[in-house]
Amino acid sequence: MGFAALMTDTVSILKQNGESFEGIKASVQSDKILIEGAQPFIETGDLVRRKMSNGGEETFSVLDPGFHEKFHAIPAGYQMTVVKLGVPEAAKHTQNITYNVSGHNARINQNSADSSHNIVSVNPDAIELLSALRGEISRMGLTSEQEREVSELLNSAEAQIQSGKPSKPVLSALLKALPHATNVAAIVSSILSMF
Repeated sequence: MGFAALMTDTVSILKQNGESFEGIKASVQSDKILIEGAQPFIETGDLVRRKMSNGGEETFSVLDPGFHEKFHAIPAGYQMTVVKLGVPEAAKHTQNITYNVSGHNARINQNSADSSHNIVSVNPDAIELLSALRGEISRMGLTSEQEREVSELLNSAEAQIQSGKPSKPVLSALLKALPHATNVAAIVSSILSMF
């Protein structure tokens, strides 16, 4: 009987970076988990989740991966030292929330009061010049495809300006990609001189 016959459990590995590996054959004991093979790479702090045939689920945290290289007939593998997590601990370890916020005074307060004061400074002259730029370009008789491209460039430039801290190289690249005309070049130069 080979070592593979001892692997009667199926587990999934949840890495700390969010990667997960499913359907891995293992032998789960109270404080040890054995997995044959070198992949996936398992580190301290990773989670091992076992779904049982009775519908239950167990989650273990890896204390020591215990990797061993192949030795004669014994294949490479992990002899992990683990600790079983209760339901609250397992939920805490596996919960992953990502918040993406943007815009003026963007913030997230979770279970706390916010008493901060933010000041955002948007240059109204630059916004006014952008509006003039839109007007000049609309009089150029562009095709609908060119108008769409120009609109995207101007929207991106406006977002840079309204961020309060525009990146001058990005803003310059956006504005210099606009169609060339004397009035357009003059307005672009005026906008760039403000930053």
